[in-house]
Amino acid sequence: MMGTPELKIVLEFSAGAELLFGNIKKRQLALDGSQKWTIANLLKWMHSNILTERPELFLQDDTVRPGILVLINDTDWELLGELDYELQPNDNVLFISTLHGG
Repeated sequence: MMGTPELKIVLEFSAGAELLFGNIKKRQLALDGSQKWTIANLLKWMHSNILTERPELFLQDDTVRPGILVLINDTDWELLGELDYELQPNDNVLFISTLHGG
């Protein structure tokens, strides 16, 4: 077996959400494919690794705060099980901030 399998996904941020992540609107990730990745795990990883500004504007407890929309492959995550959704290869996860001003 060649090394550790990778789970490749794309993260996108828009409408101001990118400002919390170093102002980078699109990131391609290669996560450790030997484990199961849910959105819950992904949010923890994002908090540890790429969230640069004011985490309270993105996370509240263990989930995204109200006002952040999450779309997985253009589908509202609420239809996919939210935090329990298991990421699949080449998934696109889009975070849109609906919070303006402040």
